[in-house]
Amino acid sequence: MGVGRGPGPGVTKPRSMSSPLQQIDDLRARRAGVRLLLKRDDLLHPPVSGTKWRKLRPNLDHARADGHDTLLTFGGAYSNHLRATAAAGREAGLRTVGIVRGDELRDRELNELNPVLRAAADDGMELDFISRSAWRSRMEPDSLREWERRHGRALVVPEGGSNAAGVRGCVSLGEELATADVQVAACAVGTGGMLAGLAAGLSDGQRAVGFAALTHADLASETLALQRAAFGGRRGAWRIDTTAAFGGYGRRTPELDAFRAEFAERHSIALDPTYEAKVLFAVLERLGSDGFPAGSTVAVVIAG
Repeated sequence: MGVGRGPGPGVTKPRSMSSPLQQIDDLRARRAGVRLLLKRDDLLHPPVSGTKWRKLRPNLDHARADGHDTLLTFGGAYSNHLRATAAAGREAGLRTVGIVRGDELRDRELNELNPVLRAAADDGMELDFISRSAWRSRMEPDSLREWERRHGRALVVPEGGSNAAGVRGCVSLGEELATADVQVAACAVGTGGMLAGLAAGLSDGQRAVGFAALTHADLASETLALQRAAFGGRRGAWRIDTTAAFGGYGRRTPELDAFRAEFAERHSIALDPTYEAKVLFAVLERLGSDGFPAGSTVAVVIAG
């Protein structure tokens, strides 16, 4: 049932919750008359992987305050959220359990797993692989009781860390941009949690655009539901753009791969193909129009 090596001792170390803004000198931005910035959240807390730290830290605090010694969360076979939760739990001295979509992986040895799951297991996460049919009901009461029966009492954190606590943790991302000369903040959206908090932290006159990384969910409704859970209603100016998913979650095209390679060569930054590469591709294509007008400053969140 489980793969893992147990949590390490330790406590959560204080970390700066502010990440740098990096200006990108890109010919496409200069031609469009737009100042392009990267919000480098990938440098915020490298072991936990960027913006995920903003979501996880309040959940870690919640777990300790409520006397939990275990975090239980969910993800696919290549989930960076699982890897981040394992690293955060190990640093905090908390046990972590990951419910993983794909029971075909259940009987594999640790060295047969992909690098993401191996990293999570190396940081002490116990991996429990379930079928895709069970995955669809993973947050229903009967399923939650089953996870408790298998793994003991735990603080349950949704996939992506996107709950009310995680959303409130991302408000600081918007607040950091609120003090900068930025008109538009762009980010990838997988669960809606980062966008929900980012938009709430922006100042009047600023707006956020979330680029959907998947095609099978109503991310506008999910983002709004998270804002209601965190703040009681909609906050900030934001919208979801569904035109840059490149066919769906985790899918890539030769055009996207060529863009990633070109961007890495020009700027020495390796973009995640599931999220940030798609956002930057879309933003650079639309600079000077479609909400990114000449004379404006656009910040793209590199979430890590």
